Amino acid sequence: MTADTGDFTPWLRDFEGAALLRWTWGDPDWSRGARLAPALVRSLQRFQVGEDGDGRSLTAKADRAGDSVYADAVRLFVAEEREHARLLGRLLDAASAATIPYHWTDTAFVRLRRLLGLRAELMVLMLAEVVALSYYRSVRDGVRDPLAAEVAGRILADELRHVPFHCYRLRRSFQRSSRLSRATASALWWLLLAGTVTVVALDHGHALREVGVSRTAFIDDVMARFRTVVADVMSPTR
Repeated sequence: MTADTGDFTPWLRDFEGAALLRWTWGDPDWSRGARLAPALVRSLQRFQVGEDGDGRSLTAKADRAGDSVYADAVRLFVAEEREHARLLGRLLDAASAATIPYHWTDTAFVRLRRLLGLRAELMVLMLAEVVALSYYRSVRDGVRDPLAAEVAGRILADELRHVPFHCYRLRRSFQRSSRLSRATASALWWLLLAGTVTVVALDHGHALREVGVSRTAFIDDVMARFRTVVADVMSPTR
């Protein structure tokens, strides 16, 4: 992707500032323990696997894009995702539950991303980011356990920064694309989103009900968030 990619210095500073805040705050008080419904435990185990990638494919593609500032920001993004995996792992441990080594949905998702170039990988990654926004907000607002609510809130705060970061890169990459190219990419993106959110809603439906969210409400929320993302990325006037 060789189009004008913009200045990523503010994004890099944002990631650095977030890292400093995490260091200042320290960890949640794990000694409180956590009481989680079995369905929510299974759901968190699957999300923990999804957060725990090494990011080598994405960082390698960012390096090849030729913008060292962007590449540094991507490395800090990957570090935040791995921090989410650590937090979820500690939360599961506090609930006397183990992590799991893999889940088929994560395996399929990662393999798809690695087959693609940087722009396409970011578009697939954005599906997970938008789903994560709705999921962690639902857990934060609906779970009865204070420790789980705190962990979900911390992760959600990061995801709220990740989405505009990726939107900025994608928007710049599409700025010279034709209207037809943008329309085609949008249609394919929506098709992937429909499949992704359907799988997540089916796979995590029982956990969502534990936090007071129906499958339909979850799908509606994800689609509303994604509609904003697509408009942001594909708008020729921005």
